[in-house]
Amino acid sequence: MIGAVLVVYKPDLALTERLLTRLYGQTKEVVIVDNSPTPHDFTKVIKHYHYIHLADNSGIAHAHNVGLLYLLKAGCEYAILLDQDSLIPSDMVFNLSSLLKASNKIKQNVVAIGPRIRCSFSDKKVNSKIQKEVFEYDDLVGVTQIIASGMMIDLSALDQIGLKDESLFIDGVDHEWCWRARSMGFDIAKAKNVEMVHRLGDSRSKFIGVTYKVGAPIRLYYQFRNILLLSRRPYVPTYWKVRCLFFMPIRLFLNSVMQKNRLKRLGFMLQGIVDGVLGRKGPYKSHWK
Repeated sequence: MIGAVLVVYKPDLALTERLLTRLYGQTKEVVIVDNSPTPHDFTKVIKHYHYIHLADNSGIAHAHNVGLLYLLKAGCEYAILLDQDSLIPSDMVFNLSSLLKASNKIKQNVVAIGPRIRCSFSDKKVNSKIQKEVFEYDDLVGVTQIIASGMMIDLSALDQIGLKDESLFIDGVDHEWCWRARSMGFDIAKAKNVEMVHRLGDSRSKFIGVTYKVGAPIRLYYQFRNILLLSRRPYVPTYWKVRCLFFMPIRLFLNSVMQKNRLKRLGFMLQGIVDGVLGRKGPYKSHWK
């Protein structure tokens, strides 16, 4: 049995309802975990779902874990994680689950599989220039990590790998889980011929011809802090550590000089660096007022 965990936060209702319309009927169970301050009702587009309201917003990792634990208790074998910024094809769950099951026949110990991502801003496929493919077999490509939205997980592996790292709160949560799984001998894969539209970041900006993602100022705190936290962990890929640490000064410049709310953004980045150096984890509000 397959279940879905949809995490929302102050959702764009039109986008979320469009996603739920596509999801309806693809899984036996649907859990909507809402991190928004006020609750939402989605019964006009989906009749049968389990709703969990976490008004204090304890992070996406905690939201994922709450949803995954619910699906485990409901007897699900597989879970697909989704967020409000994604649009899935009507056969995505079937295709991903088929590939996940087939991976066992080719002796690939795949515990999570995701689709190819098409960015909604550029309408182009997202291809990593640094991440190398680990293996390739028919419609499967082994990779080092995939994003959380669209990720289908074999729930039986959670006993060994563990749940998502709630201390990270948001940024890097999906990649950290994949790297941890790979360090334990499991494989992570993408489906060659399954594609999902997803919005990465809130907007885009350009500097000397290079396009970069722009997100909410608070996200900069978690991005900078979690780079420093994850860079200490031995199972995190060296290429990721080098790339992220190298680009930190450039991102500091772009977000403090080239964007609106410069001082606010600079403050969040500096606070993230301080907490990353000191090894502080958890939500921002635990350390700063």
